[in-house]
Amino acid sequence: MELRHLRYFVMLAEELHFGRAAERLHIAQPPLSQQIRQLEGELGFELFHRTKRNVQLTEAGQVFLGEVQQIMRQLQQAIQFGQQTSRGEIGQLVVGFVSSTAYNILPNILRTFRSLVPGVSLELHELTTDQQLEWLREGRMDVGFVRPPVEENRFSWEIIFQESLMVALPETHLLANESDVCLTSLANEPFILFPRILAPGLYDLIISLCHQVGFSPNVAQEAIQMQTIVSLVAAEMGVAIVPASLQNLQRTGVVYKSVQESTPKVGIAMIWRKNETSPIVQKLVEIVRQTDY
Repeated sequence: MELRHLRYFVMLAEELHFGRAAERLHIAQPPLSQQIRQLEGELGFELFHRTKRNVQLTEAGQVFLGEVQQIMRQLQQAIQFGQQTSRGEIGQLVVGFVSSTAYNILPNILRTFRSLVPGVSLELHELTTDQQLEWLREGRMDVGFVRPPVEENRFSWEIIFQESLMVALPETHLLANESDVCLTSLANEPFILFPRILAPGLYDLIISLCHQVGFSPNVAQEAIQMQTIVSLVAAEMGVAIVPASLQNLQRTGVVYKSVQESTPKVGIAMIWRKNETSPIVQKLVEIVRQTDY
């Protein structure tokens, strides 16, 4: 039994006329009759009562028709799901992100993706850069948003956002009322910083800036997440150099100041496996490239 036999049967059941059914199927009437006979032979029961004047479904034919129509609907649905999956329109995507992206690029990316691809379920994980690399290696994650650089050849990555660095100060600090801050004025301050392993690129940049103006920062406290660093600044545990978008955190007790010295931009990169073949991943990469921040 082939799918075309079922299509022929359904068409004849709808028309109850061999001539009209054959015309809709774009075949001649004799082959249609032959195919129906062949189907009945395989099934072992008659589907139609035939007379010279009309064609009627048998009781068995009526029951068989209902089941075949359900099969056809399921088949059409399977085809549709397959097409949508191949276009990256349905499925699941596991996405990692460093905490600071919640204050710059992530909201726009998620809003745009969900509006354009509502059939894809997003599973989000707040992870440090090194954790995301590990998850990508293990296949636990599909796409990440990390602090560059990334030095592993197994990944594709590109910088999608850049921003300045600022100084976060307790609002009670002597420099809190200044319009901007000279880094040298922070030489004797306790610094709050994350461990280097979490984001080596950003860590090295902050340390290098301090070295360029003549001091090594006194790291009095370490914290993993940017919002924790800012909270510790609010608690007057020290000062911190942070990406400018952290201002959007609006943490009471903290003020942000521009840096007088020229500082390089810090970036956020989108990262995925080089051998990735998932249409959903490619869809997200395409949307991120086209999103305005």
